[in-house]
Amino acid sequence: MTLVGCWAHCRRYFFEAALCRYPVGLQGLMRIRAIYAADRAGRRIARAQRGAFRATHLGPLMDDFFRWARAARDTAPGRNLATKALGYALNQEAELRRVLDDGDLPLDNTRAERALRKIVVGRKNWLFYGSDTHAEAAAALFSLLASCRLHGVEPFAYLDEVLRVLPSWPRERYLELAPANWRATRARLNPAKLDMPISSFEVPPVIAAPAPAAASI
Repeated sequence: MTLVGCWAHCRRYFFEAALCRYPVGLQGLMRIRAIYAADRAGRRIARAQRGAFRATHLGPLMDDFFRWARAARDTAPGRNLATKALGYALNQEAELRRVLDDGDLPLDNTRAERALRKIVVGRKNWLFYGSDTHAEAAAALFSLLASCRLHGVEPFAYLDEVLRVLPSWPRERYLELAPANWRATRARLNPAKLDMPISSFEVPPVIAAPAPAAASI
């Protein structure tokens, strides 16, 4: 597991400093804004080329940002919102730079936070689950529903079909039932049995990976 930093969190500290009229806050916001603008331009190119695009366009902007942050921290007096923003950025430098390693990584995790907002708003209503086990089961269901929305799978139909398939499915192949893989797995099941309210399913064989091509020496 590799920790990836969130540029939105970094930006938030500079925003708070800018609200209190610290010049460092405004300067940091403008620099982070340039990083986001360059990344938006990179989304229009082919996926295979995004890593190289980020190295060419975002890399220098990040180098300049952290070089500026180090210089600003050395001259910023005391402990205040400006030094807090600079300290956060420099402490998270390695994590914030990890988006350069993979063109598919987003600059921030705000999408995940927006998905959790409904749970946070309703958690007072759901405070008493009965036990920690019940709460863990609810968290697993929330994760499945969020994955369904992410992959464009209708959640109720997914749960209805997967819960009927699950008793027949081998434990070591459960990932084939995940929302990301469900369309491919469903296409290999008997459609007549999927339409029945109760049925047993024949598990399709594992799709063998293609053999590597022989290399000539």
